[in-house]
Amino acid sequence: MNRSEAAERLLAAAEKLYYARGIHAVGMDEVRAEAGVSLKMLYQLFPSKEHLVAAYLDARDERWRGRLADHVAANGGSARDRLLAVFDWLGLWFAEPGFRGCAFINAFGELGGSAPLVIAVVRRHKESFRDYLVDLARGLPTADPAGVAAQLLLVAEGAMTACAVIPEPRAAQQAHLAATALLDGALARPVGVPEGAGAGRD
Repeated sequence: MNRSEAAERLLAAAEKLYYARGIHAVGMDEVRAEAGVSLKMLYQLFPSKEHLVAAYLDARDERWRGRLADHVAANGGSARDRLLAVFDWLGLWFAEPGFRGCAFINAFGELGGSAPLVIAVVRRHKESFRDYLVDLARGLPTADPAGVAAQLLLVAEGAMTACAVIPEPRAAQQAHLAATALLDGALARPVGVPEGAGAGRD
């Protein structure tokens, strides 16, 4: 087995075990056994558990964002439609067997500030998701696309957490309704007039 194949097997095993059971609950030897890779090869490729977790999350980030972007590109029309397609895709993701919430939120919750490599990956993922929403929102006839995207991000993140914790099968639909109301409110304001302008006038 070459290094590339061993790394691929280890990342697949890490994702399967860490996502299903949690990072603290799974030891390195269990990942090694699941992957069918020697302990020596494991530590040659990933010198610590933190390195392995960060690498698994990096790989998941690329795949997660790719799937989202593909869905939006295939189903969106206007900028508003594309932003709402994000929430349609969340509903498909939430309904997948074995869904346990956002792997990045889960990792942050488990490790906090104790694993800087992992926290850096988590923050990059969330920043990339935010930037993607901002890019979509730039097509809206609104003076503050970044502000609209920031609000939609909070709606999406809340839905991820609610569906994982409660679990709430309607979380994506409820988030879609909230996003629709948010977008309709933003688009009802004339371009160039920020939210809250004119408040308090007679």
